Amino acid sequence: MRARRLRASLRGWGGVGAMAVVCALAVVFTLLLPLTQSRGDGSTGTGGPGLARGSQVRADDHCADPAIKKAPEEQTLSPSGADGDTIAKIKARPGEKRKLIVGVDQNSYRWGYRNPNSGPSGDLEGFDIDLVHRIAQEILGDPDDVVFKAIPTNQRIPALQSGSVDMVVRTMTISCDRLDDVAFSAPYFKTGQQVLAPRSSDISGYDDTLAHKRICTAAGSIANTRLTADHDAKKLIASAVVVPPVPNQLDCLVRLQLGEVDAVVTDGALAASQAAQDPTVELKGGTFTDEYYGVAMNRGADDLVRRVNQILVDYRKDTTDGWQASYDRWLSATLNKDSTKSEPPPPVYLRTS
Repeated sequence: MRARRLRASLRGWGGVGAMAVVCALAVVFTLLLPLTQSRGDGSTGTGGPGLARGSQVRADDHCADPAIKKAPEEQTLSPSGADGDTIAKIKARPGEKRKLIVGVDQNSYRWGYRNPNSGPSGDLEGFDIDLVHRIAQEILGDPDDVVFKAIPTNQRIPALQSGSVDMVVRTMTISCDRLDDVAFSAPYFKTGQQVLAPRSSDISGYDDTLAHKRICTAAGSIANTRLTADHDAKKLIASAVVVPPVPNQLDCLVRLQLGEVDAVVTDGALAASQAAQDPTVELKGGTFTDEYYGVAMNRGADDLVRRVNQILVDYRKDTTDGWQASYDRWLSATLNKDSTKSEPPPPVYLRTS
């Protein structure tokens, strides 16, 4: 990657008060002004004409199939380097609008966030952002042919279904429920749900120490779905309180900092980055699920799904500037220098149509 994408010093991000202010501002900007960034492009960042929208509303219930429920990450299309209708329409966008429109996060440290030391440009950086640039390079020939649109956690699927983005690359877990609404690439990262709480807390993990604790999750997140189901099935201690979900996952960290909740449940990879932002919180216990991030796309965009899967194959093989280099750059400091536990499994392509 270009030198400007190298990790910048983040001095000053550790303070709880400062972090709360930054998070609050990020939420305001996300809600009031959807982000558009293409490094010099003045596009509004709307989906524009020609975005494939087929099969947005389906009666499928992928979770009814035990095999799919067990391994939803295998329900994707085989790789291909060919252009189809979806990619052709993206390439046909006129002038400065000939860009890939991608839904991302702008406040998840080391995944997709605005580097506060990058000057007026405020470039987005992180592991997910590196992947977006690679996809743009392979499809449009320039890694900067991208319009980034910041979207909250609970708007990832609606953004795809409305056609406002071509894809979402935003630490989005592949699940059988989501397969009813969007298509996913093969996995590009392995993670799992984990508890984040103040260092001083007596919480030890996803266990009975959550008794009488207020737990925060984001709307539309796997964490919220899992905790709600576990609470209903009495797998979560009865006195634990799953508070009403917030729109954006990072809002939970702000609520934790303000003392409005006692714990956060989210992906361990995200939680580790949040713990790096705020030294007063820490991960409690290990992950209690196995999950995989995928690139989400429209259900009708088969050619785009196949192309992204081919790009992921090549990205993993690239020993110079591929998956491992991006992991070393962004995540090794917060997760582990050994990336083995975060590597996705060899891809399986079971979806045929």
